[in-house]
Amino acid sequence: MEYFVLLLLMICVMAMLYSSVGHGGASGYLAAMALFGLAPDTMKPAVLIMNLFVASLVLARLYRADYFSWQIFLPLAVASMPMAFWGGSLMPDDSTFQYIVGTALLLASLSFFIRISHERECVEPKFLVSLPLGGVLGFVSGLSGVGGGIYLSPLLLWLRWTKMRTNAAIAAAFILVNSAAGLAGHMMTVNAWPSDIGWYVVAALMGAVVGAEFAVRRLAPVVLRQLLGIVLVIAGVKMLLTA
Repeated sequence: MEYFVLLLLMICVMAMLYSSVGHGGASGYLAAMALFGLAPDTMKPAVLIMNLFVASLVLARLYRADYFSWQIFLPLAVASMPMAFWGGSLMPDDSTFQYIVGTALLLASLSFFIRISHERECVEPKFLVSLPLGGVLGFVSGLSGVGGGIYLSPLLLWLRWTKMRTNAAIAAAFILVNSAAGLAGHMMTVNAWPSDIGWYVVAALMGAVVGAEFAVRRLAPVVLRQLLGIVLVIAGVKMLLTA
């Protein structure tokens, strides 16, 4: 019982930290579940469901504050959703899934250590870049359960398409649509829900309520982001070593 409470607390903290930068928290939830040794077949659907709730809350808060850009979001979403559905429908064996998630967590951790300037002048997004970018991230999102925003955010900054809060709003929307598509694909293959999903969602929403306010008012401090990156590294290595 005490381990379950600790898992819920970790999910809550992850949701708060991730939502403060516009993310649904998927890689954080995967890290928490990996550290607590949850079964791989539970992890993906649970994470995608939590993503739906948390990303919706963050997006609503940022959209009302007028930070959203349809021009950037739509091409990414159109390309990513069918790929996320396809990725979600695939069911690799437990060992392969652990390798996929472990690698995804290690790659996701990089975004918390690499600083990309967001003060530079933005440029017009390129449609021919948006489509393949959305497609690749959508497939990774559906296959692993990682919503894709953790990879999209630094890429948008590097491409100079967004400033920070617009970046957070687009990441939240991207996570929302890809989590929905990935979950739909998963449910086409495996029509079963994680038994404790209600508790996971409540814990994630409690953290996201606080984090969403940070997303609008003040982004998460660098030290917290780096600590989060360390957690992802530990969980990613654990997944790879136990695969």
